[in-house]
Amino acid sequence: MTIQQDMHGWGCGCDTAGQGGLISIDAALARISALVQPVAGQEDLPLAAAQGRVLAAPVLARAALPPFDNSAMDGYALRAAALTGDGPWTLPVSDRIAAGQAGQGDDIAANAVRIFTGAPLPPGADAVVMQEHVTRVGDQITLRHAVPAGENIRRAGEEIAHGAQVLAPGARLGARQLGTAAAAGHAHVTVTRRLRVALLITGDEVTQPGHALDPARIWDVNTPLLSTAIAAPDIDLITASPAGDDPDSLRAILADLARRADLVVTTGGISVGEEDHLRPAMRALGADLAFEGVLMKPGKPVSFGRLGGALWLGLPGNPMSAYMCWQIFGTDIVRRLAGASDPDTRRRHVVAGSAIRHRPGRCELRPARLSGHDHQGREVAQCDAATHSARITQLAAADGVVLIPAEADELPAGALLEFIPFNRT
Repeated sequence: MTIQQDMHGWGCGCDTAGQGGLISIDAALARISALVQPVAGQEDLPLAAAQGRVLAAPVLARAALPPFDNSAMDGYALRAAALTGDGPWTLPVSDRIAAGQAGQGDDIAANAVRIFTGAPLPPGADAVVMQEHVTRVGDQITLRHAVPAGENIRRAGEEIAHGAQVLAPGARLGARQLGTAAAAGHAHVTVTRRLRVALLITGDEVTQPGHALDPARIWDVNTPLLSTAIAAPDIDLITASPAGDDPDSLRAILADLARRADLVVTTGGISVGEEDHLRPAMRALGADLAFEGVLMKPGKPVSFGRLGGALWLGLPGNPMSAYMCWQIFGTDIVRRLAGASDPDTRRRHVVAGSAIRHRPGRCELRPARLSGHDHQGREVAQCDAATHSARITQLAAADGVVLIPAEADELPAGALLEFIPFNRT
């Protein structure tokens, strides 16, 4: 079958599955939306330091834009009414005005003024003829075609009026937004303060890379993986530390992090085994848990809630699962904490490059590589035969994931799928 996904929701087909209290991706995101509020606190930054931050106060134009009538072309400014009768017309050139100059200030009358792009119009001028459309001999120009009033002129305030809002709170500040703020006359902007995020990697089996491995231990993948994924201009990663599987120690660490962070991110310990201590620790501390598992593969145990003044995102311990859940849920949480109004516009449609098999029951986020375009110009994605939540090498080779709906058992080559590209980190 060919699946046409609804780009307004995840359309994962899990909404009515009802497996053991697990919820759909859409339902999980809805609960995040209901619980997460922007943090309090702002700071004033110079434009050069504001890239990637979220605007907390509107940016208003300090002057009209453009601030004066000016030429849109290199050419000659004149009064259109001076071109009377049948052409050609010959006019004397009485002045020269370059950008940044004011000219002599004399009324243009029946003269022409040599003018350059961005230069202010001389008094009385209401049109600019392009230099390619005139013949100049000495201090005179000759035109063969009349120009209408307003030709090649940028009027004062035609783009933005003095005092008008050019950027709204919630805007993510990139090159285009910072350029707009500068055009409105601002050297500084007011942004949401940086978010304090704490990362806790749990598991007695974890050993730091570069150290010899004892029996039954593995190297720590999640610290570098998630520290890099979390890193952003508006995030202060206050700690990225390991923790063992001792319940008492976990409770103490979590209580401390919840006092210091806006968001506590943990990996591991959120399944239902005897050695999974994160959820019991959160309950013992009085956490309000919004969800405890999502009908998705990989990442089913992912959990979310609030502990005191901090939010908690519990990621699975397997690197693939942890990274996928951060991409789907973590990025949405920090966007909302920062008060960003920009929607997640990464998702788009691709077609399957080959047939895809899937076990119905949970929607699957399967790593995919973009391999070009088909004969209809559609992007083609190639997938592995299965998703392995513990295999980090699948992530390194992927450009993103395709969403395989829960009810699908087999999708033919050419099936239309949603593709969610990974962030650059």
